[in-house]
Amino acid sequence: MTQTLLHSAQSSADSAPRSTLLEVRDLTMRFGGLLAVDSVSFDVGPTEIFAIIGPNGAGKTTVFNCIGGFYKPTAGQVRMAGHDIAGLPSHKVARHGLVRTFQNVRLFKQLTVLENLLVAQHTQVESNMLKGLFKLPSYRRAEQQALERAVWWLDFMGIRQYANREAGNLAYGHQRRLEIARCMITKPRLLMLDEPAAGLNPQEKVELQQLIRKLRDDFQVAVLLIEHDMSLVMGVSERILVMEHGKPVVIGTPEVVKTDPRVIKAYLGEE
Repeated sequence: MTQTLLHSAQSSADSAPRSTLLEVRDLTMRFGGLLAVDSVSFDVGPTEIFAIIGPNGAGKTTVFNCIGGFYKPTAGQVRMAGHDIAGLPSHKVARHGLVRTFQNVRLFKQLTVLENLLVAQHTQVESNMLKGLFKLPSYRRAEQQALERAVWWLDFMGIRQYANREAGNLAYGHQRRLEIARCMITKPRLLMLDEPAAGLNPQEKVELQQLIRKLRDDFQVAVLLIEHDMSLVMGVSERILVMEHGKPVVIGTPEVVKTDPRVIKAYLGEE
């Protein structure tokens, strides 16, 4: 009876009008004869924290790669703020305000922490060759603003003291924070986090959960994450999509998801 009421409440919530930033419809991805993602649909609101979970091989990362422009979907739609981005390369997807981190941190490890944030702003800094060559005022102002933004984000992330250290020499938790800062400095509308808690200790995971909420609250950015750490997912997400074998199993609030028998079966099995 309780389970029926939960599903009924979720159906009512899903049927209510919801403002949408990211819309994914019938997303399908084949690799030869392998159907990796099978008709996945969901949406993410403008300031929503939305998670995708599932066992290894469920297709979570493939969904991320299709949305982020690393794969061209076999079928389906991906729309960002009303714009069709399915099949666009990642740099063009980023122009629509969608950026991502990776499960394995991808920094310019030979550059300093500060330089990583300056490089991330290259599309926002005036790059006209003549203005740069003659150091015209507009070029110098743009460079100074980029530097100030970089220092501000280092302060925000609590890693300013490492500004001149090579990024590859940072502790792993600080590398994670730098990678997120590198995304946020581009002023995204949707931040995609691929297993951000991987490799972090328990205290760092608590701090990460607080950071995700603060980014959403302070900068009105939506967050879409893949994560295996269920305490983080349940603690920070507003809605969750559960996948198994490339297919959606259930979508709903953490309260609905953690009591759904299909989710329990997918994670724990049944006798």
